[in-house]
Amino acid sequence: MSMRKVFVLDTNILLNNPASIFKFDEHDVVIPISVIEEIDTFKKDLSENGRNAREVSRILDRLRERGTLSSGIKLFEGKEDSGSLFVYLGNNMKILPELLADSTDNHILAIGLTLQKQYADGREVKIITKDSNLRIKADAFGVGAEDFEADKVDISHLYKGIRNIKVDADVINEFYTKREIKPVIEKLYPNEFVIMEDKDDPNQFVYGAFDPHDNLIRMLDPHSEGVWGIYPRNIEQTFALEALLDDNIKLVTLSGGAGTGKTLMAIAAGLAKTTDEDEYQKLLVARPIFPLGKDLGFLPGDLDEKLNPWMQPIFDNLELLLGGGSTTRQKRFSKSYQELINQGMLAVEPLTYIRGRSLPNQFFIVDEAQNLTPHEIKTILTRAGEGTKVVLTGDPYQIDNPYIDSENNGLTYVIERFRTERIAAHITLQRGERSELATLAATLL
Repeated sequence: MSMRKVFVLDTNILLNNPASIFKFDEHDVVIPISVIEEIDTFKKDLSENGRNAREVSRILDRLRERGTLSSGIKLFEGKEDSGSLFVYLGNNMKILPELLADSTDNHILAIGLTLQKQYADGREVKIITKDSNLRIKADAFGVGAEDFEADKVDISHLYKGIRNIKVDADVINEFYTKREIKPVIEKLYPNEFVIMEDKDDPNQFVYGAFDPHDNLIRMLDPHSEGVWGIYPRNIEQTFALEALLDDNIKLVTLSGGAGTGKTLMAIAAGLAKTTDEDEYQKLLVARPIFPLGKDLGFLPGDLDEKLNPWMQPIFDNLELLLGGGSTTRQKRFSKSYQELINQGMLAVEPLTYIRGRSLPNQFFIVDEAQNLTPHEIKTILTRAGEGTKVVLTGDPYQIDNPYIDSENNGLTYVIERFRTERIAAHITLQRGERSELATLAATLL
């Protein structure tokens, strides 16, 4: 058995995931008393940080019943190789140069240095923090430091949902004739989209989707009539629309940069399924409001007026789809999306009030999902009732939440965890279609 390590946790690790305390198996976990004090300042917040701070307090209080936190309490009762949790009471700031301020981060650094000297017998001490500056300072002082890895996904190898395969011409001909074919490679994921290209002539290709039930790649029937006036402009959008309109797929994740059409296509598909096909009772569109760091109470007006600045990107897409279109259904609602809201067929809400609700038979779109933590995404997905379809959209490279990054946000977490599930599909959109200027800006700037 390898020597047990010692992990010193920063406040941001606990606020991001209270259960992180239990993620270190046989190794010991140290929480500085200054971190407990900092956690206490968040407890009254009505945000996700406040909820997590209260959960941390409850966890520590339950553990306290089994012993003394300052002396160490086994994290897993009945497990012989369980690590222990310690609340460290000291913060020997004298171990650090005087130029460093008296702060929680520097208390953690001082404790890391102290423990490293204490365990000179070879036990490795590491500071676990999402604060890159603290990791830099720890490295400068010779103390190991890293981010919390349990929820991380290697984004360079993130599942794209689309597979390009080079095949012989006879395979393409057979697919055209039969409209389905046995997979030509192994390990396709459920609902993965496949582009089969003639190895001798790249201009000849066919595409389909893998059906895990019958182990076949099936040809797609493109929606040539479009959806609410929206037509796919590239093959990625074609695949996205296929997944959005497939009622057997209950979870769709769409990732991509600005202008790739993620939100617009999701809302168009939701409107079609709700108002045209009556497949769902309501289209619910939500997005997080916390990334900009403002509380709703600082905005003037009633609740709708407070929410408007946060929800405006959703309203912009709705106005594009509902305003002044030429189709019958667009004319029906051409005055305003407010008609759909009044009829109970559309709701645009912040994610703030999602906890505790049950959402049956709804087409539920969560925009900007990359700004949610894995725990928040779990909270959202567990709200889905019978008959509900959930669509998550976002850009993993555009993170506003200071506690997460491109590798440990909720969107990438779900993409990675659900790629083997039959009720889920994912598409990575790479080509911008908003405008020539927007595409150039995204590429050049």
